[in-house]
Amino acid sequence: MTEPNNPGEEKAWEILSTLDPDKLCKAASAFYDRATEKYAVTSLGMRFDVSPKERTISSASPGSEVILHKLGYFFKLSILWYLVSAKDIRCTERLVKLQNIKGGDIFTRGSHLLPLDRLELKYGTNKSGFIEKGKTLAGEIMNYGDASLKLFPFPRVPVVLTLWIEDEEFPARVDLLFDSTCDLLLPVDIIWSTAMLTVLAML
Repeated sequence: MTEPNNPGEEKAWEILSTLDPDKLCKAASAFYDRATEKYAVTSLGMRFDVSPKERTISSASPGSEVILHKLGYFFKLSILWYLVSAKDIRCTERLVKLQNIKGGDIFTRGSHLLPLDRLELKYGTNKSGFIEKGKTLAGEIMNYGDASLKLFPFPRVPVVLTLWIEDEEFPARVDLLFDSTCDLLLPVDIIWSTAMLTVLAML
């Protein structure tokens, strides 16, 4: 299920196969089944099984087909690097915009620009739809803007999406924020990939 022409995935698989399962599980808040030699990781409320031996990622959770196939490019790269990079640290609950993290200027231009405009178009007059979609991804309702959700693409990497409904004065707006610990847990390009995964899962 990995794409052989993706060097980022290949490198992550190589590193993953060398890591101590007990230390990895503590760092990533994951589970390791010694019988199957697979890691179990929760993403957006779904369980995914990662096999370093077979280099496969699979899931029996409802809705996981979309994540594995339609969004597979972003998901597979992100989950593998999450497993090899995560650390056992607590969230600060201090939210940051992506452009404010080190190296985060890549999020503000060109092909790295997040498609938040698609969320604005879909949910700009549909607060309830925004919340209901978030709930299908195990999102927690927050108290920012007109509606906000805390989603967990990975156990130690929360993402907060905040919606402002359009009105007579202002257009709709959606902001995406990470916990300030994100750059301690993931390389900046994987933070971007995780952000893309989260946005596209909401569409």
